[in-house]
Amino acid sequence: MYRFALVSMFVALVAAVAQAQQPGAKPPDHMQHRFDDPAKFAKSFDDPKRDAWQMPDRVIAALKLAPNAAVADIGAGTGYFSMRLARAVPKGTVYAVDIEPNMISHLKTRAATEKRTNVTPVLASAESPNLTQPVDVILIVDTYHHIGSRKAYFQALRSKLKPGGRIAIVDFRKDAPEGPPAEFRFTPEQIKNEMAEAGYTVDSEHDFLPRQVFLIFKV
Repeated sequence: MYRFALVSMFVALVAAVAQAQQPGAKPPDHMQHRFDDPAKFAKSFDDPKRDAWQMPDRVIAALKLAPNAAVADIGAGTGYFSMRLARAVPKGTVYAVDIEPNMISHLKTRAATEKRTNVTPVLASAESPNLTQPVDVILIVDTYHHIGSRKAYFQALRSKLKPGGRIAIVDFRKDAPEGPPAEFRFTPEQIKNEMAEAGYTVDSEHDFLPRQVFLIFKV
């Protein structure tokens, strides 16, 4: 039985690879990866050494948030940015959005432990962040390349922005020392073009991050 199961798994894997390599097969438009082990990923996501190249305080300062702003952190993960955003909007709300139920549980525990009462974890789907209220700013860090059907996704996201709202995208550069495979890294021009197709224009562009593109868009 065990050998049969192994053979079945091998056949399925070969079939999947063959299908992907068929002439004319459309390559995937996003990177699929599970982040369902918060304890494991916290070691890298919340490593203090990350601050040196992620520069979270400068990123948040560039967003120019009002103290009462509503902010959505899409792809919040373990809360690296969400908890910092909570300090930046003491009279506002931070929606920590993720598609992994385990991450949502982790975010709830972390927010309670750190007494971030203005952080609201939100379980999203791959197609929607499931925000129930429009927000002033949406921040998407190292998650753009995980979003499939981006034109449709960001077109729908327009309804989740307040008038004058903005979307900030931070994602790995082509030459970053870590990050997704090369086919899931995008130049600033590629991101701008995709966002333009979804109905956005560039609000500002920042180049102080050594490993990441940082673009802010408006409708």
